[in-house]
Amino acid sequence: MASPRIRVTILGSGTCVPSLHRSSPAVLVRSAGAQILLDIGPGTIRRLLEADTRVFDISHVVLSHFHPDHSADLAPFLFANKYPDADQRTTPLTLIGGPGFLKFWDALVGAYGHWIDLSPEVLTLLELGPDTPPFVRLGDLSLTWVPTVHRPESIGIRLEDPGGHSLVYSGDTDQCSPLETLAEGVDLLICEAALPDALKVPGHLTPSLAGAIAAKARAGQLVLTHFYPPCDQADMAGQCRRTWTGPLRLAEDLMTITLT
Repeated sequence: MASPRIRVTILGSGTCVPSLHRSSPAVLVRSAGAQILLDIGPGTIRRLLEADTRVFDISHVVLSHFHPDHSADLAPFLFANKYPDADQRTTPLTLIGGPGFLKFWDALVGAYGHWIDLSPEVLTLLELGPDTPPFVRLGDLSLTWVPTVHRPESIGIRLEDPGGHSLVYSGDTDQCSPLETLAEGVDLLICEAALPDALKVPGHLTPSLAGAIAAKARAGQLVLTHFYPPCDQADMAGQCRRTWTGPLRLAEDLMTITLT
């Protein structure tokens, strides 16, 4: 049996709505050469501890967009890196976001100042935009991205290792062909399905729409996530089965999936 290449842990499967069992969006991706957070919503730092991961171990944080439920733990995360001694971080940290990320960062530093602004010897900022190379190297993984339909800065993210093991994280989005292209042949598609089919709202997907994206992309397996409370009373899997017949999971906090 092949050894594990990428481990994916859903740290937060919920939304902005407070929940005792669903933290706000965050996904931890661990490989031989990187430990990456995809989004860092409220509650992520606590979930990291539950996943046996220290803040000092994270090598990259990638924001799908800047809404608070996807980014609000970034300031506490950076502040925690300074306690009790900033020298505890020996792994360089790269923060990545879509168009407008550097402006977002300047506003964050304007609010919190030196409490979150780590030394440039360990901290790198990267804004993804029209001039960004086709892929970005994150340790032993490559990152590619596409704009999605939610906010001007919203991006879908694909990570792939040298052996071709891959995952795509949709972030928040409505239907869009770039996400289908990004997910083509992916091993694991982590896709938002914020509300049941009957409650579709602009800027978000539903189970059957997420299933259609996975089917068109010929994904290996699909994980639905980003559940608002009505999802817990709906047959989300059954609705997804209208369009998707492949392996399917409904995200739960601390669920781990290994790509081999």
